[in-house]
Amino acid sequence: MGEIHYKYKEDEILAEIKAYIDATYNGHYIGEDNIQSLDLIFATGHGTGFNMGNILKYGARFGKKDGINIKDLYKIIHYAMFEIYNQRRHNVVSTETTSD
Repeated sequence: MGEIHYKYKEDEILAEIKAYIDATYNGHYIGEDNIQSLDLIFATGHGTGFNMGNILKYGARFGKKDGINIKDLYKIIHYAMFEIYNQRRHNVVSTETTSD
C-alpha cells in the first residue's frame, strides 16, 4: 500500500486534534498526583454516561457558544476517545475496524 493522499485532510485534522489533547495535559485537567476526574468517574462506573453526556453537550452547543468554535468538535472527539478507552478496558468492543 502506497502513501495515502487524504482528500478531506484527515491527516492535518488528526494532527490538530493531537495538539489539542496534548494541551489538555498541560492545562487544568491533570493535577500533580496524575489523577484526573475521569479516573474517579471510571472507578465509580459512570464513565459511559459521563462521556456520552459530554459528547451530546458539546454537539448541542456547537455554533451557539462563541460562534463556530472548532474546539467544541475537538472535545466531542476527545470524549469519544475516552469512551473507546473505557469500552476497551472492559473488553466490550472489538479493536477491528470495519469499512462502512
